[in-house]
Amino acid sequence: MTGAVTGDPNGIPADLRAAFDAYERALADNDLDALGAAFAPGPDTLRGDGAGLLVGHDAISAFRGIRGGVPARSIESIEYRPLAPDTALLVSVSRFHRGGRGLQTQVWQRIDGRWLITAAHVTPRPAPFDRAIWRTVGDPLYQGAWEGPLAGLTVAVKDLFAIKGYRIGAGNPAFLADARPETTTAPAVGDLLRGGASLRGIARTDEFAYSVAGDNAHYGTPPNVTVPGALPGGSSSGPASAVAAGQADIGLATDTAGSVRVPASYQGLWGLRTTHDLVPRQGMLPLAQSFDTVGWLTRDGATLQRVAQWCLSFDGSDSTEQPLGASEADLPWRFVIPDEVVAAADAGTRAAFLELTSRLEDAAGPPALERASIGDLDDYLEAFRTVQGAEAWRNNGAWLSAHPDATGAAVAARFRGAAAVTPADEADARAALAPLAERLHALVADAVLLLPTVPGPAPAVTTDPDRMDAVRRDTLRMTTPAAVAGLPAISVPLLTVPSPHGAAPVGVSLVSRAGTDLALVRLARRLATFLDPRMDPR
Repeated sequence: MTGAVTGDPNGIPADLRAAFDAYERALADNDLDALGAAFAPGPDTLRGDGAGLLVGHDAISAFRGIRGGVPARSIESIEYRPLAPDTALLVSVSRFHRGGRGLQTQVWQRIDGRWLITAAHVTPRPAPFDRAIWRTVGDPLYQGAWEGPLAGLTVAVKDLFAIKGYRIGAGNPAFLADARPETTTAPAVGDLLRGGASLRGIARTDEFAYSVAGDNAHYGTPPNVTVPGALPGGSSSGPASAVAAGQADIGLATDTAGSVRVPASYQGLWGLRTTHDLVPRQGMLPLAQSFDTVGWLTRDGATLQRVAQWCLSFDGSDSTEQPLGASEADLPWRFVIPDEVVAAADAGTRAAFLELTSRLEDAAGPPALERASIGDLDDYLEAFRTVQGAEAWRNNGAWLSAHPDATGAAVAARFRGAAAVTPADEADARAALAPLAERLHALVADAVLLLPTVPGPAPAVTTDPDRMDAVRRDTLRMTTPAAVAGLPAISVPLLTVPSPHGAAPVGVSLVSRAGTDLALVRLARRLATFLDPRMDPR
């Protein structure tokens, strides 16, 4: 509840003070209607905090709908400054009942006889860590080698990898409670530590990594700090949000159907899905072994190249024993654009992508650009889903059967579908996938695929379940071809498109032949700097 003001209100008008007090009561009660009525209508109203800036009444209202109430607090003091007739600045200090102080700065304007907030900035009390992002965190949780090519970098590890002394939680509290502490650390984690990086903490994942949205029915939704109010992308949502928020430099993640590339696209990050089977998966909880692979998320291409160079090097890595292909050879400056994937993007993303390709064509020293067909995207998706479902149920079905109410509704529905896959269904799907994979292998034999990563910008956290199912399907239609062929794919934040939350990033993916992961990162950096030298400084 809001307490009495103990500081000097400096002559605040009575009706403005009444409006302020009513707003504080609405915050305490989480009265969404009253909170909405306290802010000025229209597209120009502003609300900002450490997570970013919301522009427009509708965006602010959508944020409130998912935030929940604020912790109990009292207003200790208010400073009032008149700015103009019918316009005032209020700066108030909050004392939270469970400790800590906060600050809120508001511009109020009298509109049609009522005082309304036209701009607000909130500085909350410092939080120890965001539990929607982190399962456990330290400073550091594990110290890496004091020297090495990754020295000074910190890592957020997706909650699917073994870390000695800790349990794997897989985004589910019941699974975490059943798990036993790990006796060894996964090679993919150990390589980063040996390279000098330190483990910042264990970050959240969608339950069993069986989603691409980024929400979690048990722990909440990690914030998308790049597009406040939007989903972070999954299933590597925790590592991605930690990296985007600057709480870690590297996200160690997995990608089965896009779980590195989707959050990279939604949050404006660089994300690499490695060649299938290039980085061994020992100590990693599987979803579908035919497609699971390790990947990394970073804020820039230079850091991603440092990570890939170390972890995929011929002589420095314990995890990569048999690098495939000519990883050290540069890939050709030649791109193939798959028509079906471009057509599957929404109008804004398609326009931005076509503008990007036009810039490439018109630039000095342009790459060769070609268009090609990869076939019906539904053929990839349906066969992929069948094999993925069969393997997911073999991996997790016994535990889920013993814990029938342990998962959120969306993941439970996915596993029910997985349980229904028959051996004949799986065999038919595997047979259907083989020629699709061969088609992609032929296309990348002497070129690199260039395509939008996802259909569009990150959807709102408030997106209804039916619409979210459609978004998930549309997304997987674009991300599964690389997974079907086991190819490396990198998402680079090259597009900016309009969204209900304002301008938002969308990634562009490059897909190359198996084993060319290092060369793919270098090519992606070359492309980024070719388009804008400021984007990826060397």
